[in-house]
This record gives sequence, structure tokens and C-alpha cells, in this order.
Amino acid sequence: MKKGFFLMVTAALLLFFATACSEKSSAPEQKHDEKKTDEAKKASADKKENASESKKKQEEKPEKKQEKPFKPMMPSKDAKPLKENYSQEAISKMPRLEAHGHSRERSVPFGQTLLKGTEDKSNGPLKKYRLVAFYGQPNSTQMGILGEKTPEALMKQLKEQAQAYSDADPAHPAIPTIELITTIAQRNPGPDGLYFHRTSEQDIREYAELAKKNGALLLLDVQLGRDNVLHQVKLLEPYLKLPYVHLAIDTEFHVKEGQVPGVDLGHVDGREIDKAIQYVSDLAKKNHLPDKIVVVHQFKGEILANKKAIKPRDNVEVALNYDGFGPPGSKMASYQGLVRNEPIQYGGFKLFFKNDKPLLTPKEVLKLDPAPAIIDYQ
Repeated sequence: MKKGFFLMVTAALLLFFATACSEKSSAPEQKHDEKKTDEAKKASADKKENASESKKKQEEKPEKKQEKPFKPMMPSKDAKPLKENYSQEAISKMPRLEAHGHSRERSVPFGQTLLKGTEDKSNGPLKKYRLVAFYGQPNSTQMGILGEKTPEALMKQLKEQAQAYSDADPAHPAIPTIELITTIAQRNPGPDGLYFHRTSEQDIREYAELAKKNGALLLLDVQLGRDNVLHQVKLLEPYLKLPYVHLAIDTEFHVKEGQVPGVDLGHVDGREIDKAIQYVSDLAKKNHLPDKIVVVHQFKGEILANKKAIKPRDNVEVALNYDGFGPPGSKMASYQGLVRNEPIQYGGFKLFFKNDKPLLTPKEVLKLDPAPAIIDYQ
């Protein structure tokens, strides 16, 4: 009996230890399996989260902008760097005519186009290139060279003029540019009483096609009359959506009630121009366009008020273009007073084939402080 009891107790103990050992040996495997399951779940969750973030970034990222919708006139093989064409005095000092009796100290290094204290956060053309433009309206011989030449002859001469600047300053190859007046200020009030009439859609399309065909840029110029700046810009929206089309604003022809363009000198508030710049900026962003240029014309100080309100944008470059005519000394001194001394971002300089006596050469123009980023011929 005792022997039987002993055997039963022994068997029970053996069974207990066998079960315990089995549970002990299976526990690590169970934990390992549970760990693998947790890791798989975490990996799956991370994958979903990464996929979601990637999709979100793709949705937020704009489409790639078109690259260089223009063909600059590349410097000739024998073109020399800018400084090699000038004396040490010209390199270190601004022209005497520009200084107009004051200090000849340069505000920026010789040849620099960006005005002192300004920056360009865009990828616009003016960072690396220079615009050489021919200005006018195709149906008028009194408003510039566009009305004096056939489109083909105009483009041939424009490319030659641009080439001269590329050779004078190889660091800033020149882009041939057409500046087409699209709203013409007039002394007749017209049906809307706004004292302007529009260039025909046919003419605008013709010169837009001419620019595209020749790798040129097109500046659409508005003369305003009694209309407001923003409305004039909105009229051009279909064309401003083209990657090679930019904007120019002629401030001298903007008159108020009781005044007549061409009789009374116009006036524009810089805040109104800045609204137009913002509009162009929004248009470029929305349509994923290459960065735009807005040119503001000015030939006298009182024409443009609140100039400090005019601000470039991350995708809009702004150039203040001095467009008075006359002898070189007067033009150079005015460029310093209106452009250099009241900097916005870039400077522009207009030359008049018929009214400038004598007509400055590219080499003389590039001596200015700063060097103009836009050279405009009328």
C-alpha cells in the first residue's frame, strides 16, 4: 500500500515538473511571437503614415515651373569680361555726369545690377540676364520703334542691339524683349470716359507670337489714362499667363478726374502698383508660371508717390525704369536720383533714338551705378 502510494506521489511530481518545464520552454517562443506581431503592426502603421505624409507632400508641392522660356543672345567668342573694357577710374568711380557734382563713390561694385540694400529671392531672369527692349505701338510711328519697323525687321535690329550688350557684359547675356503698349492714353475720353483705348487683340497676339518664335520676352505696357492700375493688369491676364510675358506700367499717363493725359502730368501711388505686383505674383503661383518681371516707368519724382510701398515678391522681380529723354548728363543724374537713391530692386534705363542727343552707347550705359538690368529703346 505504501509502495503504491509512493508511486502515485512520484508520478504526480514528475507530471508537475514536466508541465512546468513545457510552459517555461514555450514562454520565450510565445513572447517572441508576440514581439514579432507588435513589430509587424508598428511597421504597417509606420508604412501607412509615411505613405500618407508622402501623398500629402505630393499634393502640396506645385508642379515644376517651366525653365527659361527665352533664348538670350550669348556673348561672342571674342567678347571680353566687363572690366577689361573699362579704365580703372570707370571701374572704381561712377560717371561724372551721373554724380552731378556730388561724390562719385559707387553704391555697389562695378557692373552689379542689384541695387544696394535689396535682394532677389526669385528665380527670375534679372538675376542672371539683362533685358534689352524695343518699345512702342505697331500702329504709331510717334510712339516708338515698334511702329517704324516691320515685325521681322524689328526683331533683326533688336537681336543686334541685344548682342551688343551681351558682348559688352558677358556675365549678363541680354534677352531680346518687345515692350508693346497695350492700353494707349488719349485726350479723347472715349465711351467709358477713361481716356484710353486698347491695342487690338490681333496685334497683341501677333507680337506675342513674334516673341515666342524668336526666344524673346514680351513686356505688355499699360498707360492707364483715368483707369486704375489693377483693372488694367486684369485686362491682360490671359497674356500674363504665358510664360514669356511680363508687365510694364507707364505712370506718367495716369490722371485723375478733371485732368487729361498728355496735357496734365500723371501721378500714381506706389500702393496701387504694389497691388498689381501682388496680383501678378498670385497669378504666377496659381498657374505654376516662371517668375515674372514688373517694370515701373518714371521720369520725374512727383509722378510716383509712396515708392517705399512697392515691394518685390519671391516670384516677381521689380525694376524701376528711368525713361526721360535729353542730354546724357541730365539722364544720368536723374537715374541716380530716382533709381539709385530710391532703391526698390533693379534699375532700368530708357534711350530715345530720336530725342537723345547724343545717344549713349552700351559701354556708356553700363558705367551707371548700379548697371541697369533693363535697357529700353524708344
